[in-house]
Amino acid sequence: MVAVRNILFIMFDQLRFDYLSCAGHPYLETPHLDQLAQKGVRFSRCYVQSPICGASRMSFYTGRYVSSHGAAWNNYPLKVGEITLGDHLRAAGMSSWLVGKTHMKADQEGMARLGIAADSVIGARVSECGFDIYVRDDGLWASGPDGAYDSRPSPYNAYLQSKGYDSDNPWADHANAGIEADGEIASGWLMKNASLPANIREEDSETPWLTSQAINFIDEMEGKDPWLCHLSYIKPHWPYIVPAPYHALYGPNQVLAPVRHPKEREDPHPVYAQFMGNPIGQAFQRDEVRQAAIPAYMGLIKQCDDQMGRLFAHLEACGRMEDMLIVVTSDHGDYLGDHWLGEKDLFHEQSVKVPLIIYDPSAAANSTRGTVCDELVESIDLAATFIAAAGRDVPDHIVEGRPLTPFLHGSAPGNWREYAVSEYDYSATPMAMRLGLATRDARLFMIADKRWKFMHAEGGIRPMLFDLEGDPEEYHDLGASAAHGEIIALMYQRLGEWGRRLSQRTTKSEQDILNMRGKSRGTGVLLGVYDGSEVEPDLLTGYSGKAQRHIEDPGPGG
Repeated sequence: MVAVRNILFIMFDQLRFDYLSCAGHPYLETPHLDQLAQKGVRFSRCYVQSPICGASRMSFYTGRYVSSHGAAWNNYPLKVGEITLGDHLRAAGMSSWLVGKTHMKADQEGMARLGIAADSVIGARVSECGFDIYVRDDGLWASGPDGAYDSRPSPYNAYLQSKGYDSDNPWADHANAGIEADGEIASGWLMKNASLPANIREEDSETPWLTSQAINFIDEMEGKDPWLCHLSYIKPHWPYIVPAPYHALYGPNQVLAPVRHPKEREDPHPVYAQFMGNPIGQAFQRDEVRQAAIPAYMGLIKQCDDQMGRLFAHLEACGRMEDMLIVVTSDHGDYLGDHWLGEKDLFHEQSVKVPLIIYDPSAAANSTRGTVCDELVESIDLAATFIAAAGRDVPDHIVEGRPLTPFLHGSAPGNWREYAVSEYDYSATPMAMRLGLATRDARLFMIADKRWKFMHAEGGIRPMLFDLEGDPEEYHDLGASAAHGEIIALMYQRLGEWGRRLSQRTTKSEQDILNMRGKSRGTGVLLGVYDGSEVEPDLLTGYSGKAQRHIEDPGPGG
C-alpha cells in the first residue's frame, strides 16, 4: 500500500461547482481536472460553511463552523487561540505551507494582549491561519479615494515590476486591465472590457505565476517530507478579464441561459429582495453584462485547468503523484445572473455548493477511482481528512468536520450527517442597513438535506424553503406555505439541534473527561461522606491516625 506522504490542497476562488466539464458544463473543457476526478472521487454535494470568502476560508482552515471560530466576514480577525489545520498537522509531524491567498486578518489586538510578537515564529503562524508562508498574495490590489483595499506589499506586483511592467500597481494596470482603442487603460473593473485581452503576457498572469511558485516550492521541499501545501489561486474571481488567448476562447453564444424565473421576483423574501436589488444583482440582470463577463469567467477557468495540467505533469515527472493526496475545491461559487443575483452571499446551489475532487494515491482507494459521491459533505470535512491522512486521530472536540477517508476507500461511515449547515453574517452590508436590522439580527442559517433546503433569517423575518427534488432550480420559495409546516418545523428542530452542539469545550477531549471521572476522591476530595463506611478504607488513610493536639482541652462543660 502506498502511504500518503504529502498533501496538495488546491483552492480556486469563486469557482462554481458546475463550471467543469466533468460536472456537465456543455462548453467548458477542463480535461486536467476531469482526469484528476477519474483518478479519485468527485463529491457532488459539498457545501461551504459560509458563502463569503473570509468566513468560508476560516472554516476550511480550522475545521469549525463560522459561529465557532467567529470570523464571520471578510477581514474579521481569526481570534488568537483558534487551533488551525497547521497546528493539528505539526502535532502529527507534518509542516503546513501557504502558496497564494487566505483572506486572513490577524487578531493584532489579541496578539498584543498576550505579548505575541508578529515577527516571531508563533506570531507569524497566528497571523497566517497557522501556515508557514512560502508566498502569500490575496490578489486584490485595488485602490481608491480612501486608499488601498490591502495595505500589505504585493509579491505579485513585485514580480511584475521585476519583469518590466512599469507601473506602481501592475496588478491593476496590466494583469486586470486591457487597452482601449485609443491607448487608454481599459480597467477590468468595468465589465464592458471583459472581452478584451488583459495587457499582460499570459505566462506572467496570476494563475501561471502561482503555479510556478508551487512548482518551485515542491522542488525545494524535496527530502523535507512530510508537508501540506495550500495552493490557493486568486482566479477565477473577478475582475472578469483574462489574457490572450483565453479572452477569445468563448463567446456570448456559449453563455448558458440564466437559471431564473419571474416568479422569484413576486413578493420575494425581504433579504432576497435586497440582494436582488444591490448593484451587482442589478448588473447581472442585464444580458449585456452576462454576455461580457461570463466568457471571460470561462476563459479564466480554462486557464486554471491548463495550469493544472502543467502542475500535474511536473508531479508525474518527479514521481510525486505516487504518494501525494491532492484536493481541488473552491471557497464559494458565483451567481453570474442566476436567480437575478451576482456574486455569492445567499444559499442557492450556485453560491453555496462548490466543486470537490480528492485523489488518494493509496491502494485502499483503488475501488473508488472515477466515482461520484452523492453524500452531504461540508468544507470542514477537509481539515479532518487531512489530519487523518497525517496519521493522527481527529480531535473531534475541536474539529467539527469528519474525515472523508471512508468514502475514498469504498466504505460507508457510520451515522453520516443527515443535513449540511451554512451561515451568513451580512451585518456589515448595505442590505442589512436598508432592512433596518440590528447587527446581531443580520444573520442567515441554511439547513440542507438531499430533499429540502431551508433558510432561517434572524430579525423576525420569515424563512425560505425549497424542494430540491420537485424544484431543483430553486424557483419556488415555500417558506410561507402552510402546507409545508411540518417540513419547516423539522428544519427548525435541526437548526436547534445544531445550535446546541458542543463547540467551545476545546481544551478537553471526551477521553480526557472520561479519565477524570471519579479521580477527585483519589486526591482526597471526599464529598458526601458521613462516617467513612461509604468509601474504600484506603481513601481515608490521609485522614486517620493519632492527632497532635495544639489547643488546650477545655474540659467537661468547657
